[in-house]
Amino acid sequence: MEKEIQIGNRAKCRVSGFVGIAIARVEYLNGCVQMCLKPKVDKDGKEQEGLYVDIGQLDYVDAGIAVTKKKTGGPSKDAPSGNGYSTA
Repeated sequence: MEKEIQIGNRAKCRVSGFVGIAIARVEYLNGCVQMCLKPKVDKDGKEQEGLYVDIGQLDYVDAGIAVTKKKTGGPSKDAPSGNGYSTA
């Protein structure tokens, strides 16, 4: 049985090879479930955008980071786009 990916875990997309920390989980009305993977900063220290990937394409890599959940409010700049809703 595959390990279920949780927020904070490091995961890899089987299709693209993209690797990142799972920072968000989105469930859509049609049943599609995606995780946003946030990669490390680039070689110049610039922050990279997160990528939303269907959970069926993800493989667990490792525990990633420890997560302390607290309400901070506001949308993430890595929120999904193109769905007709504004996050601004």
